[in-house]
Amino acid sequence: MRYSNKVPEVNAGSMADIAFLLLLFFLVSTTIQNDKGIIRKLPTPCPTKDCDIKLNERNVLRIALNNSGELLINSKLIQFKDLQTNLKRFIDNNGDSSCKYCQGARIHNSSDNPQEATFVLTAHRNASYQDYITLQDELTEAYKYLRQIYIRDVLKSDIGSLSNIELKEAQLAYPFRITESTIK
Repeated sequence: MRYSNKVPEVNAGSMADIAFLLLLFFLVSTTIQNDKGIIRKLPTPCPTKDCDIKLNERNVLRIALNNSGELLINSKLIQFKDLQTNLKRFIDNNGDSSCKYCQGARIHNSSDNPQEATFVLTAHRNASYQDYITLQDELTEAYKYLRQIYIRDVLKSDIGSLSNIELKEAQLAYPFRITESTIK
């Protein structure tokens, strides 16, 4: 018997086809998670030519985030940990006593009622993205808290068993009014 020094060859052409089919299968069958961002609904376009809204200055809370990560409310320096308390106090102030469900302290230089409370956010273009997101989160949490109190105390309902009508009523009781700009 004679032995050969030749090693048998494997046809690599079919293996490349199988690898391609496996790659194609995984690309088609894999789901990619959608990135989540800040959920905000854009305002509807103005139907008339004059869309300027006149605001009473006491109903406007100006929040500025500078490039050093410092937070200013109406030009007064505050810490991020105190932001949500200040936001809730401003929104729920009930300065004009027209809000029957508000529990605010009726401070003279704070908002008249939740329907009038407006936030003007200004962020420096070099401000930290993390600080900006924290600011947005604190604003959202303040509204979420006040709406939950409204649902519990006024609607006498549980947050898990809300109808769409009740949810809309809570959103109308505490509407989210915000405008944003950047400092160059």
